[in-house]
Parts: sequence; structure tokens; C-alpha cells
Amino acid sequence: MSGKRKPLTNKSGEVRSLTRDDFSHARPLKEAFPELAAYSRRRARAGEPKKQAVSIRLSPEVLSFFKEKGAGWQTRIDRALQAFVDAAK
Repeated sequence: MSGKRKPLTNKSGEVRSLTRDDFSHARPLKEAFPELAAYSRRRARAGEPKKQAVSIRLSPEVLSFFKEKGAGWQTRIDRALQAFVDAAK
């Protein structure tokens, strides 16, 4: 391939199919984004129990209440349920 590589995304932000050449230029996370890699390692070592993926049905009112506050709505639901569990003990 020539010295200039093709962009990974098109004008609308869609990622094109990656080639072997693209992968040959990839860097490890800890090299490309050291702060993010350090954060990821801290969380893994923090001894936090791993969460389990589940599927539940929520009423539209409950879902909109948590979602309207923005990103992190699933974590807020988890915290609300954890508070309920703690209060019930």
C-alpha cells in the first residue's frame, strides 16, 4: 500500500472493512490511550464483583425516569435496586 492510508470511516462515520494493513498499524490500548488502560486496570483490581447481564421488563415510566437523566441510566437503576436490597436486610 502507498504511504498514505485510507481513512477508517466515511463521511457519515461508518467504519469500512478493515484490512491486514490496518491491523498492522494498530497499537495496544495501553500505548494508544494510557489513561483509559490505567482506569480499566484499576477497576479490575478494585475487587468489584462482576455484574451479570440480564434482560428485564420495566414500565415506560420507570425507564423514561432513569433515561431522561442521560448516560449511566443502567448504573442508576442498579444503585436504586441495591438500595432497596440493603433496606430490606
